[in-house]
Amino acid sequence: MIYSLVIPCFNESDGIPKLLDRCSQIKEANLEIIFVNNGSTDNSKEIFEELLPNYKNFRLVNLDKNIGYGDGILAGLNSAKGEILGWTHADLQTDPLDFVRAIELFKNKNVSFVKGKRFGRPFFDNVFTFGMSLFETFFLKRILYDINAQPTVFTRNFFESWENPPNDFSLDLYSYYFAKVKKIYIKRFPVYFGVREFGTSSWNINFPSKIKFIKRTIKYSFKLKKEIL
Repeated sequence: MIYSLVIPCFNESDGIPKLLDRCSQIKEANLEIIFVNNGSTDNSKEIFEELLPNYKNFRLVNLDKNIGYGDGILAGLNSAKGEILGWTHADLQTDPLDFVRAIELFKNKNVSFVKGKRFGRPFFDNVFTFGMSLFETFFLKRILYDINAQPTVFTRNFFESWENPPNDFSLDLYSYYFAKVKKIYIKRFPVYFGVREFGTSSWNINFPSKIKFIKRTIKYSFKLKKEIL
């Protein structure tokens, strides 16, 4: 079995050395880690090109333009060789080593989709997540909660069944909802969500940014409900 972890990066140059070091502590021999430089405007590409040769089974997918978070992930997934695929964030708020815990759950042959369930988050962020989970659950008529938690891990067969996935942050909602629609066995597990050490979030900056995210997500939810029954 080969496992592929995709980590999209956008202007994460300050944190890349620590990210690579943390990922190097994963001791799974049949694992490849695909870092996607998702159109960064800093020197992320140069740092990756300098440091990646020092690590076995690490490789880079470089995108010249940032179209969206989901586009970076999809570029990595499309280049992946694994039978079990997944992604997590580059900011280290979720530990890359959680991916190892996730793939362990695939030893249960019925499992096809695994997703983290965050704890340790600020109160207001939990309220925001609860509200969005409640809306999506009632609107899409599937129990959906902590939709943007990481890592997100699944079988290649499931990935190859995707139809017109979005290229932005809605990819988390799409993959989770599609798994529900396909009625595959989903497993959630607790993951600690820490404080971002480097860089800044591209969307979770302040209250107006959250409102913008909510509007975009609701708009996509209507499209998703129409396209996937």
